[in-house]
Amino acid sequence: MDILSYTAVELAKAIKEGKTTAVEAMQAVLDRIEEKEQTINAYVTVDREKALKKAAAVQQKIEAGELAGPLAGVPVAIKDNMCTEGMLTTCSSKILNNFIPTFSAEAVLNLEKAGAVLIGKTNMDEFAMGSTTETSAYGVTRNPRNTEHVPGGSSGGSAAAVAAEECFFALGSDTGGSIRQPASFCGVVGMKPTYGTVSRYGLIAYGSSLDQIGPLTKDVTDCATVLEILASHDSKDSTSVERQDTDFTSALKRDVKGMRIGIPRDYFGEGLDPEVKDAVLSAAKVLKEQGAIVEEFDLSLVEYAIPTYYTIAAAEASSNLERFDGIKYGYRTQEFAGLHNMYKKTRSEGFGAEVKRRIMLGSFVLSSGYYDAYYLKALRVKALIKKAFNDAFAKYDVILGPVAPTTAPRLGKSLSDPIKMYLGDIYTISVNLAGLPGISIPCGTDSKGLPIGLQLIGDCFCEKKLIQTAYTFEQSRKGE
Repeated sequence: MDILSYTAVELAKAIKEGKTTAVEAMQAVLDRIEEKEQTINAYVTVDREKALKKAAAVQQKIEAGELAGPLAGVPVAIKDNMCTEGMLTTCSSKILNNFIPTFSAEAVLNLEKAGAVLIGKTNMDEFAMGSTTETSAYGVTRNPRNTEHVPGGSSGGSAAAVAAEECFFALGSDTGGSIRQPASFCGVVGMKPTYGTVSRYGLIAYGSSLDQIGPLTKDVTDCATVLEILASHDSKDSTSVERQDTDFTSALKRDVKGMRIGIPRDYFGEGLDPEVKDAVLSAAKVLKEQGAIVEEFDLSLVEYAIPTYYTIAAAEASSNLERFDGIKYGYRTQEFAGLHNMYKKTRSEGFGAEVKRRIMLGSFVLSSGYYDAYYLKALRVKALIKKAFNDAFAKYDVILGPVAPTTAPRLGKSLSDPIKMYLGDIYTISVNLAGLPGISIPCGTDSKGLPIGLQLIGDCFCEKKLIQTAYTFEQSRKGE
């Protein structure tokens, strides 16, 4: 078996059994990156020397019996908005082109403690603002399934790296669908956990009340395994939740008998590509055949999700990004006259167009005279959206729907019409507004061969139900 075709869990098992080593796995990944990166551009930074050195150190610990976990020796890629000690962390922005953190994000530390080996940092939409990985200051990332198309965003680099076998699994962050949508476009598994399950310490914030770190993997088993390692209470993150039920791998059971699955009618109306609709409804049929009770219902408030999300996210972004001023760290303009001119020129040169657009929108909705009309109203609608989901979960265990209205668009098609790009998040953003867990799993391809993702949404802290449903569907398809 080719080493790159292993899943993360299979690779760790093979290393433990002595069939291969952590160094051989890392070398195979680095060779693959050498071969593919010219086309895919999934990475911003790759530290070959450090990666091989670390792999050798981990291999020694595995042989000594000090590391025996399910990810020991497995190469991992990290989205470029998570701090990594001693390694460039840019958020794919010119304004952080020279930022080397002195500490690592808690999620990264948890993986390293488990014996996973860091390859490098993946490309993304600048400051996670975008849905295509085309707003990066370091060039666009291409979809490995068809390089004329986008990989999705903002975690497009992480999804593309997993799909192109340039890593065995990757971390992404999800503010409004930024893990699930690229997972769908690239044909991999991506999960956004319940808000507070994974520490945000060391994640460079976009929308603090919405951001959540999660895994992008080859299959559901890997997804549950990685999430189990990531989930931990962290006193350094005031939004971190102490949970006792993080044994997510215990949910890897092929059983949905009696499980109630709701399909929102609102998700299958105008704007949904017929091929995506057919693939998602076929997936629902598979789960019904496995014994689930599947029925349609009205979710309501769907049309308010996009304006609510972009009002709140932009407001939080304008607040979070004011720290990038050219004084403390990052890029500083070369020529300036006085402090205010330096701020202005640094930000004008350092931020890209999409980031500037969202900062201006956020500053506007927070400004005097507009705060009540926009920001406060958005917060009230956010509460109503959460209530609509609470009502739905009183009846259903899982909500099933599409991840995106279409498959991956062609490169260059989305940026010319930002509103159209924003509308592409229609099915994912409500999950972030309500703090819910959601997973995307491959459920088919369209006539062009582009992957289609199935989204499963659960109530807060019900990741296990999602994993069990996703695993049942995945196993049923393997038997086809």
